[in-house]
Parts: sequence; structure tokens; C-alpha cells
Amino acid sequence: MAGDPSYGVWSPTSRVREHEKEKSVIKFAFMINRIDGMTFEEFVEHHRNRHAPLFTSIPEARQYVKKYTVSHPVPAEGYPSPAYDGLTEIWFESWADHDAFFASKNYKELVNPDEGKFIDMNSVAVMVTEERFVI
Repeated sequence: MAGDPSYGVWSPTSRVREHEKEKSVIKFAFMINRIDGMTFEEFVEHHRNRHAPLFTSIPEARQYVKKYTVSHPVPAEGYPSPAYDGLTEIWFESWADHDAFFASKNYKELVNPDEGKFIDMNSVAVMVTEERFVI
């Protein structure tokens, strides 16, 4: 590297190559609250140990979903109380993958009905983003 005359020198072609490495995905962030009568602990248990395995068990999840996460707030001194009980993130490479996943029979008949068992569907907030990988 030290002997390479181009080392540390910016050129338009090096920037183009870096830009080509950037990849974006469509990310859906679902902020969710539990249904009335369910404790936070019951909600987390259902979300992590029942719903997430159900979601990942359908073949369409492996076919169309690039990343799927479930998160829950933890105590954080000096920060406000959380506005939501949980967060689900689902990443797709394209809108076509998104559409195919949510239109699938397995999602409609297996996964979607489970959502109402622990999520207050009237409280769901959604943010759709284009996630750009920088590092």
C-alpha cells in the first residue's frame, strides 16, 4: 500500500466504485403495543417465542425477507418511558418481494391472524424507509 502511488489519493473512479458498493433495502419499522389485559412480559414472550418463530417458519420468509427483527424496550435511566411495547423490523430488497410476501397464502392464513392475538392493531405506527448501508 505505501508503495502504491494511488494509495490515499481520491479519484472520481474510486468514488464511483465506493458508490457501487452501497446497497439499499426497503425497511418497515412497526412500532407496536400489546392488547388490553396482556402484561408486558406476556407480550414479549408471545412476540419472541411464538410469533417470531411462526413468521420465520413460512417458506416465503426465507424467500422474500432479507432481515426480520423483534425488539423490546429496556430500562434506560435518563431517557423517557417508551411509547411502544415493541418494534418489528422487516427488510425487503424490493417492493415486489414485499408484495409477494404479504400476498402469500401462508402469511395471510398463518402469520397475520396471530398478530391480533397480542398486538393492539389500532396502536400500530409504521415507518417505511429506504435503508442505505453505509458501513
